[in-house]
Amino acid sequence: MNREITSWFSTSLNKEMSIATYGHYGIVLLMIPTAGADYLEYERFHLIESIQSFINDGKVKVYSVNSINKESWLNDDMLPEHKAIRHNQFNQYIFNEVIPFIRNTSGSEAMIFTCGASLGALHAMNLFLKRPDSINGVISMSGVYDLTEYTKGFWDEQVYYNSPVHYMPNLTDEWFLSKIKASHHIHIYTGSGEFEAPEANRQFSEILWNKGIWHNLEIWGQDIKHDWQTWRMMLPYILGNKF
Repeated sequence: MNREITSWFSTSLNKEMSIATYGHYGIVLLMIPTAGADYLEYERFHLIESIQSFINDGKVKVYSVNSINKESWLNDDMLPEHKAIRHNQFNQYIFNEVIPFIRNTSGSEAMIFTCGASLGALHAMNLFLKRPDSINGVISMSGVYDLTEYTKGFWDEQVYYNSPVHYMPNLTDEWFLSKIKASHHIHIYTGSGEFEAPEANRQFSEILWNKGIWHNLEIWGQDIKHDWQTWRMMLPYILGNKF
């Protein structure tokens, strides 16, 4: 399996940011880390290994980015307003730097799907919904789509606009809605076991259906917990059965 590490100084984030790339060809999975983890997290916990056959067969090419969650919502030493600013800077890093990098290295017509687990699932969904013109779909595993789960009571306009469960019910812009609806790959997966949130996923699914947005919701059983074993089962299943 081809593996490359690329790094550059991000003008959006004002810091060096690294990306791990796996594979040569195929649809692009843009992997967003969980919680406070880094760009090699999915490799360390063997999620990349679990989809290695798809990578080696040229069906999937993976780009795994760094998170800045420890510099935003998970940083208890920051003012909440500054956390929101940092979050938006991360969004701009993805849109203005990472997406062009993917286009330059995988072709201008590459199909890009954001993908993440836990907090990464929320970010993956939010990034897709914000830029359905640049991102073709999303795989979200074991997520909740309410950013206030992480803001410790803080609420402002920027929390609203990064919290899909809040802004999607009020989205009426047909430009956005038509492009979101055009995606054939909005995949929402969760278990029902320890630390999973099946009801939160059902709630978000209902919001999408109310907007006429087709998507794939699967809620697995009570033996499916919020951990890496689950995601190492889910992602190969989704790639093998839904793509």
